[in-house]
Amino acid sequence: MSDTAGRALVAGHADFAAGMISAVQQITGQGAVLIPIQVRDLCSDDIQQMLYQAMMTTGTRVIFTDLQAGSCTMAARRVLREIGEGVLVAGTNLPMLLDFALSTNANAVEAAASAAERGRGAVTVHTASPA
Repeated sequence: MSDTAGRALVAGHADFAAGMISAVQQITGQGAVLIPIQVRDLCSDDIQQMLYQAMMTTGTRVIFTDLQAGSCTMAARRVLREIGEGVLVAGTNLPMLLDFALSTNANAVEAAASAAERGRGAVTVHTASPA
């Protein structure tokens, strides 16, 4: 799938991005569709610059982030406003990235929206039943 290499950025604190992409690679062999942006000890402006540069270099217009109100998400929102196009998916989980990596949809923004729905549906709560 070389034509889909670098379809989206995955940004998060510490090793979140690398860990998620590693899992996607091991499960699907399609980790190359995701570009890690690892944020460690950076201010908001530095994160914004890093995301902007990655988007300009790769041409991707999709960003997956770890926390809805985290520094990566806030920086991504500013970048997308500046660029004027793209999509941000916050609260990223593994089922979401697996869906995105395996998507055959040529439109990465549409594939991200579909992946977000899959990720939402994958969240469940299980409780122990009394014996």
